[in-house]
Amino acid sequence: MPTPGHIAVVGASLAGLRAVETLRRRGFDGRISVVGAESALPYDRPPLSKEILQGKWEPERTRLRDPASYDELEVDWRLGVRATGLDTATRELELDGRERLGFDRLLIATGASPRRLPGTPELDGIHTLRTLDDALAIRAALERGPRVVVVGAGFIGAEVAASCRERGLDVTMLEALPVPLGRAIGAKLGRWLADAHRDRGVDLRCGVGVAGFEGARRLERVRLDDDTLIEADLAVVGIGVAPETDWLRSSGIELRDGIVCDATCATSVPGIAAAGDVARWHNPLFSTEMRVEHWTNAAEQGAAAGLRLLCEDHEAAPFAPVPFFWSDQYELKLQMVGHVSGEDELRIVQGSPAEGRFLALYGREGRFTGAFGLNRARQVMQQRVRIAEGISFDEAIAQAS
Repeated sequence: MPTPGHIAVVGASLAGLRAVETLRRRGFDGRISVVGAESALPYDRPPLSKEILQGKWEPERTRLRDPASYDELEVDWRLGVRATGLDTATRELELDGRERLGFDRLLIATGASPRRLPGTPELDGIHTLRTLDDALAIRAALERGPRVVVVGAGFIGAEVAASCRERGLDVTMLEALPVPLGRAIGAKLGRWLADAHRDRGVDLRCGVGVAGFEGARRLERVRLDDDTLIEADLAVVGIGVAPETDWLRSSGIELRDGIVCDATCATSVPGIAAAGDVARWHNPLFSTEMRVEHWTNAAEQGAAAGLRLLCEDHEAAPFAPVPFFWSDQYELKLQMVGHVSGEDELRIVQGSPAEGRFLALYGREGRFTGAFGLNRARQVMQQRVRIAEGISFDEAIAQAS
């Protein structure tokens, strides 16, 4: 494959930025174009559900780089422009249904969009949270002291509920599963997390579904599937995200709940790679496909995919990380590493939930699969190294106890 003269990146968030930085750091001096649907330069998303909603930060603090430093990257930024199609035969992107942008190689890092409840009416006061504009709109509404309903007790939902309680607001959080994050951290720790929210004043209701939202022009009530009514002025729906791939359906790139990639982040079309929330790749460390929706993966995979665009197939290294995520809720810092099923065996090896600090390890069929820590940052990161080394569950317990 000839050396590229022009690399295009679709997606102007963390993964796309890290890819651009890697390309320049590795000596690529050709043209780089970055297409981003949002009008802002790359910013950090984790603070949106915490510091931004709580009013502790202004938008400028979420920037991933100082604006003046972008000049050194020498990038043609196409911000506020959406990619609407891809012609892999002519190597061209279609932008906003009109302009066509040619490229030699392409990185797709379009992320994901919040899922919406079917039949959601057009009422003021119903929100999702993904972008800075979303966060600012919700923050403005919170300043009026609303009664808040959070639909979904996953990471975003739980963080939003915590931020609203930090502001002293009445919060009801609804979760369809028996416990929050049961599939991610297991039933035992899910029950602990449920108690943590209830102890801080959240009206958490699990095993319930939302039948609909009601009101005249603004939200007034949330109806549950058992016909219970909850009075509400503001609802934030956090029921997961869907990868942004609709614009690729006629491209010929293989799609399956994301863009299907090999172990090196390469897609089914030569010269095109993917990274971040939109990428489903084979992780050889765990011998399985995965799609990871967390900050660390976007940063690390963005860099790996950027490098992949400069490599021939025989030179490309696999991207084989131990996934890592964190979530800040109230004074609680939750961190997790590994690839865990809620059915994995769980062993608390340091501290206890009652102490407000603990480390738990997960295992499956004798293999050490993951670790979860509450206010145990250093110990959790030690486990990330041990998982990468492939030690057994028994060895992990012995070393951590």
